[in-house]
Amino acid sequence: MKWMTFLYGGRKHAGVATAAGVLPVAEINARHGTAIPNDLLAIIQAGIRTAPVADVPPLPFAEVQPWLPYDAPPKIWCIGLNYQSHAEDIGAVQPEEPGSFMKPASSLFPPGGEIVLPPPEVSDEVDAEGELAVVIGKTCRFVPAEHVRDVIFGYTTTLDLTALDVLRKNPRYLTRAKSVDTFFSFGPVIVTADEIADVDALEVVTEHNGAVCSRDYVRNMKTRPFELVRFHSDFMTLQPGDVISTGCPKGARIKPGDRVGGRIDGVGSISARVTQGARTPRY
Repeated sequence: MKWMTFLYGGRKHAGVATAAGVLPVAEINARHGTAIPNDLLAIIQAGIRTAPVADVPPLPFAEVQPWLPYDAPPKIWCIGLNYQSHAEDIGAVQPEEPGSFMKPASSLFPPGGEIVLPPPEVSDEVDAEGELAVVIGKTCRFVPAEHVRDVIFGYTTTLDLTALDVLRKNPRYLTRAKSVDTFFSFGPVIVTADEIADVDALEVVTEHNGAVCSRDYVRNMKTRPFELVRFHSDFMTLQPGDVISTGCPKGARIKPGDRVGGRIDGVGSISARVTQGARTPRY
């Protein structure tokens, strides 16, 4: 099942995405007597993976605005240099263990929205990467490899951005280079894990101005998704709604006026416009 959050009538709603449109949770509850929360993070926390959808009229996608599945994931993990081609693209060496780092919720922007590049004196070389992400479905720690499937709610598509010139100054600046406002988005759809028969067979594509910038298969990652979940659960408790974005084969160098996106057949797609920000103080 494909879950999403959308704006309609000036409010946020949770719903099920179908080929015909989105089925609002409120309408599902009204038609079937269910009590599904009208909030996607609450749905994940409750372990609700399916919903009755018969006879529920869809809202056409043209009438709704897709939004972030939820505004503040408990944790956002990202994995750097998980594809050899990405390491080669930026002149780096793949680490032996997952090159993981965290991103703040303040870096989020809605799918289909705008990437606002920082002023040039902050960064003038930004890279955008379409990626596959795992969405955690259960509170867990020290998960054995054979039980990783049990703690995954589903998968989504992400856009992860990097200030390459900041990173080049010192690799210890990775968090800073990754945490600029509008440097991360995910969704708009989260597809439940049962819909993906073979995660390793998924192809991750980054698109830039209508052309394919890079593409590669999950099976070619240095550390694949199930192992990423197991590995990170050794270090901290994972929580429902945690996002682990698994890396990109190669990023697109973006400039104002560009359009960039990620696409994974069977999971979903995400895109954004690129604009130039200014140094505007806020107090």
